[in-house]
Amino acid sequence: MNAKEALLKVVIDSILEKKGDKVLSMDLSNLDDAMTDFFITCEGSSPPQVKAIADNITFNVKKELGQYPTHVEGRTTSDWVLVDYFNLVVHIFHKDARARYRLEDLWGDASVTTLYAEDGSSKEIDDHRPILEPSMEGDESDW
Repeated sequence: MNAKEALLKVVIDSILEKKGDKVLSMDLSNLDDAMTDFFITCEGSSPPQVKAIADNITFNVKKELGQYPTHVEGRTTSDWVLVDYFNLVVHIFHKDARARYRLEDLWGDASVTTLYAEDGSSKEIDDHRPILEPSMEGDESDW
């Protein structure tokens, strides 16, 4: 297992330990304008759960791989916490924030893998929107 695969495994395991939901991996490595190789996105049902997921990721990656994130942002509100490991960036959303920001739609050219969905499935997908079920309340100017 190479270093990227090890980091990915520890991050995913850390998310699932804290019952993170709708976990997706977005491979951005083949996109010219991407600032990282991978985005991992997931969600929690409450701000404390979002914070717990982020804390668990940073704790386990440090413990198992000896790595610290290059940047962590959003812990104060825990609506959307970003944990940056340079080649892998983790986005932990509160479920309402995820539907509002729809980050996955911004990187539509990425190869997306569902690592864990509500039904416990894990599969390669081409169109991730049905899994995310974004909120379409309001008009387009609200997006």
